Amino acid sequence: MTSIDQVSIAGFSDPMSIAELRRTRCESVPRRTGVYLIERDAESAPKFRVQSTGGWFNGLDPNCPLDMIQAKWVAGVHIIYVGKAVGLVGLRRRLRQLIDFGCGKPVAHRGGRLLWHLQDSDELLVRWRTCMQDEADRAETTAIGDFKKSHRGMRPFANMNK
Repeated sequence: MTSIDQVSIAGFSDPMSIAELRRTRCESVPRRTGVYLIERDAESAPKFRVQSTGGWFNGLDPNCPLDMIQAKWVAGVHIIYVGKAVGLVGLRRRLRQLIDFGCGKPVAHRGGRLLWHLQDSDELLVRWRTCMQDEADRAETTAIGDFKKSHRGMRPFANMNK
């Protein structure tokens, strides 16, 4: 398999569950700059939580209205979020931030906040690819653009921008 939902997965790691990454504190994830994909089994319909498990950061509510969450859902796809880790953060730290945010901690990772409205968020899968810092933004933009081209202009579920 070279792509998922028309997004190239060349050079990406094998997928790991959010639950496993949480348990290991992302020890197997490199500390380098890169991009990552969050995937979900496309065969089952999502069940949404009204109350997100996400944390409040700087007084910002992690919850989104249910009608907006449902409108963002793209049926039949696997990729539901594309993210990047740049600068001193690195993939390991950025994914720890994402997971900590999803556990209700007040962490600066509001990107992907819709993930934490999914009842099966622990079962989501993550794959990552390292790249040079100047390539990470372009790689994220390209992956989201490739997804949009093949899904009626819709972004992956939890991507609110790009």
